[in-house]
Amino acid sequence: MAQKILIMGESGTGKSTSLRNLDPEITAVVNPVGKPLPFKSNNGKFTMLNNETKSSNIMAWMKGQAKAGKKILIVDDFQYLLSIPYMNRIHEGGWDKWNDFGDDYFKLIDICADLPADVRVYYLSHCETLENGITTIKLIGKLLREKITIEGLFTIVLRTSVIDQKYFFLTQNSGKDTVKSPMGMFSEYAVENDLAYIDDKVCNYYEIGNYKSDAEMAARDQEVAGGIEKPDPKGRRARGTSAAQKGERKTRAQVEAENNEKIGQYMEQVDKAVSEAAGDREEIPFEEAAAAADTVPKPDLEKPPRRTRRERQEEADQNKATEDMYFYHAESDSFWMLKKGEVFPNNIDAQCSVQVTKEEYEAKRCNIPDGQDEEPLPMNPPVEGDRKPRERKTRDIQPEGQAEQQETPQEAVQEPEQGGSARSRRTRRTRG
Repeated sequence: MAQKILIMGESGTGKSTSLRNLDPEITAVVNPVGKPLPFKSNNGKFTMLNNETKSSNIMAWMKGQAKAGKKILIVDDFQYLLSIPYMNRIHEGGWDKWNDFGDDYFKLIDICADLPADVRVYYLSHCETLENGITTIKLIGKLLREKITIEGLFTIVLRTSVIDQKYFFLTQNSGKDTVKSPMGMFSEYAVENDLAYIDDKVCNYYEIGNYKSDAEMAARDQEVAGGIEKPDPKGRRARGTSAAQKGERKTRAQVEAENNEKIGQYMEQVDKAVSEAAGDREEIPFEEAAAAADTVPKPDLEKPPRRTRRERQEEADQNKATEDMYFYHAESDSFWMLKKGEVFPNNIDAQCSVQVTKEEYEAKRCNIPDGQDEEPLPMNPPVEGDRKPRERKTRDIQPEGQAEQQETPQEAVQEPEQGGSARSRRTRRTRG
């Protein structure tokens, strides 16, 4: 009996792409819709059965490929072996067609019982989320879902997922899907979506054929580990690294320091490569220097993690002044003070300021009028302009019969009498 593995996932999440590293010499692919594979194979072309949805023809072809020496059989777009026959018979009434769909679909899985034990059959199918919130394989009608639990026919059920723009296979049940794998086969919740790696794991676990050793698989496990923590029962995915690596989490400062060290070493190697290319010459053409620099591999920089709340608090405490400090800002020719416990300002003025002594700061304050020496000088004092304020001319209202008197601007503004108003009113000239 051949080993059968189910891989389900939404369209575009890496099911077909996972075939990219398989060996075409031992791999055959059933392609019901005849679509091209989403990658360029560097190992050659796969043996494929295109545009075939009749189950009897597919099963005969799979048996023939197994006899021809193929060890890996792929049934891509497995759900279309249900949906295409359904669309072809959509106008047909009665229940017989549903029985035919279920019978053909089940036979395509049951064929594994007639294949050699060293053959692995991978069924790639779309998935759907039911009303109860469980994500399962995509089916048509209620017959297969109610009478047969499809995932129950498989020991290994993986699910594709895209997390932080990276493509993974999920290997363990999250409580919201039907994913499962044998005990001890996968130590990581998420692994790279590489079907060649999955096939190596299956052969190693069940000791099929010329399988890889445990040491080789352990090294490969480290390479494809996704570092994704299993979500909690409510379906929320935890951030950061896996639970086993939580205690080894690097701080942002540590990652930045390591990256700076890698960049420094890279620049030293670039200088060395350019110097070797120059030889005894004092100058070297830019194109030749750039070519020499390209021979040095670029450093693999690690993305700095987000600061935790504790790290942000510690950083804020480090930025606080431990004592009163005094600064001079040359651009505005002003002094300013940072009191103990205050946070250093993060702006251009602070960066352009020079720290001075308290005596220099106090000496500058000697010219401040009395009563203002308790306040520090403003950092950017306002500049007095040459423009003078506009004065408004006013006139008092004169009683009738009296001549209007001209007043100077200084006399226009008068102190109000007790109970009166300080506002003056203009008089209107009339012709006599």
